[in-house]
Amino acid sequence: MRRGLALKTLARLWVLGAFAIGVLATALWFQSSRAWQGHLQRSQMAGVLLYQSLQGRSAAPAGLDVVALPQMPAEGAAQWIRQLPAAGGAGFITELSIKDRAIGPGTGFAPGTALRLVIVSDSLRYAVSDLESAAGQSGAQKLGAVTRLLASHCSTPLIYARLGEQNWQRIDGNALWGCTAAPRDLRLPAALLAVLGLAILLSQSAETTASFGAFARLLRQRRTLGGPDSYRTGGPAELQLIVAAVNDHLAAAREQIAKRATVLSGVSHDLGTPATRLRLRAALIKDGALRQRLEADIDGMTGMIESVLTYTRSELSLEEPRQISLSALVEALVADYQDLNKPVSYTACAPDVAQGAQSLFSARVGQGSVPDARRVLVLARPILLQRALTNLVDNALKYGRRAEVSLQATSDRAVITVEDEGSQLTVEEIEAVLAPFQRGANARTIDGFGLGLTIVATVAEQHGGTLRFEKGRRGLRARLEICRNE
Repeated sequence: MRRGLALKTLARLWVLGAFAIGVLATALWFQSSRAWQGHLQRSQMAGVLLYQSLQGRSAAPAGLDVVALPQMPAEGAAQWIRQLPAAGGAGFITELSIKDRAIGPGTGFAPGTALRLVIVSDSLRYAVSDLESAAGQSGAQKLGAVTRLLASHCSTPLIYARLGEQNWQRIDGNALWGCTAAPRDLRLPAALLAVLGLAILLSQSAETTASFGAFARLLRQRRTLGGPDSYRTGGPAELQLIVAAVNDHLAAAREQIAKRATVLSGVSHDLGTPATRLRLRAALIKDGALRQRLEADIDGMTGMIESVLTYTRSELSLEEPRQISLSALVEALVADYQDLNKPVSYTACAPDVAQGAQSLFSARVGQGSVPDARRVLVLARPILLQRALTNLVDNALKYGRRAEVSLQATSDRAVITVEDEGSQLTVEEIEAVLAPFQRGANARTIDGFGLGLTIVATVAEQHGGTLRFEKGRRGLRARLEICRNE
C-alpha cells in the first residue's frame, strides 16, 4: 500500500499554499488599487490644468486635444453639439455649469464667470450631481473633480467647454481619462484568486476528513453487510496506520473465532460416538424411569453442544446478505407453526389506500389499494434472521400461552414484534437472560440452554438493529428492529 503524507505535513502544505495565494491576491489587489488611484489623480490634475488653460493662463496639458469651434447659438447648444460630426449623434448628453468666484482682475473675466460644460458620450450619462462641492472650492478643483469622475468610468467622452462669452472648445482627453488610458483592474481576479485558494483549502480538508468518515462507515456496515478480510484505502499516513491496525485486529479476531468453532465442532464430533454408545446402553436398562432420565441427560448434553455451535456460527457471520421479502419470511414462519397446530398468529398491516381524482361523471372520489405496498424488502441474512425469529416465537410459547407476530416498516427500519400471552416475566427479568447461558425463573419446567435470546440479540446487531422488550397488552412483547438498506 502506498503511504500518503502525514496529516502534519499536509496541514503545513495547505497553510503555506493558502498563505502564498493570499499574499498574491493581496499584492494584486493593492497594486491595482494604487494604479487606479494614480490614474484618477492624473485625470484630476489634468482637469485643474485644463481650467487654467481655458483662462489663458497656461498651455493645455499634454495628452489633451483642444480645438476651438465656430460661433454657436446661445440657446440650444447641446442640440447643436449633438449634430457635430465629432459627436456622431451621441445619445447621452451631460450638461453642467461651474462658477468660480476666485476669478478677479487681471484674468479678463468678471468675478463669478461660469464655465459651461457639455459632455457627450455614446454609453452613459454621468452623475455629476453626486459630486461634492465645498464652499471655498475653486473652479479648477471643480473641473478636476469632473475629469476624475470621467476617469472612474470606462468610456470615451468628448467635452465641449465655454468660459464666459468665449467660443466653444472641443476637448478630447481620452488619452488621459478615457477607457484606453485606464489601468487593468485586477481586483476582481484577486478576489477570485483568494476565493479559489480558500475553496482549495476547504476541499482538501473536507476530503481528508471524508476519508476517515468513509472508513468508519465501512466498519459500521461490516456487521450488517459483511466485509472483506482486509481493507485498503488512500488518504494520509495516519489513516493508513489505522487501517493496518484494524486489519490486524480483524485477522486476529477471525482466527480466534475460527479456532473456537473448530474446537467446538471437534468436541461435538467426538461426543457423537460416546453419546451413541450411551443411548444403546441406556436402551438395555429395564427400569423405564431411570432409562428416560439417562436419555434426557444425553439429549441435554448434545443439545447444549449444538446450541453453542449455533451461537458461534452466528458470530462468524458466514452467510452473505441478500435482498429478501421480510413480510414473506415472517408469514412463512408463522404458517409453519400453524401447520404444527401451534398457537401462533400473524397480524398483517392494512394496505395503503390511494386517493383518486374526482370523476367527470360523478362527484365521488375514487379509492384503491396499492398493490404490494406492504411487501417489505430488506437486505439481510435470511437463515440467521429466520433462526432469530424462531427463537423469539419459541420463547413466547415457552413463557406464555400464545405468540402474536406483527411487522411494521419505515423507509429505513423494520420492526418485528412478537407478543406472548400470560407471561409472568417482567422486562427486567427477560433482559437479564440476554447474557449467554442465562435462563428464566421457570427454567426447570421448560427446555432450553440459555442461548436463544443471546443469538437473537447477536443477529439484531449484525443487521444494524437492536432487540428490546416491553410490556404488552396481554403479556411480554419483544421488538426486533433491523435496518432495511444498510
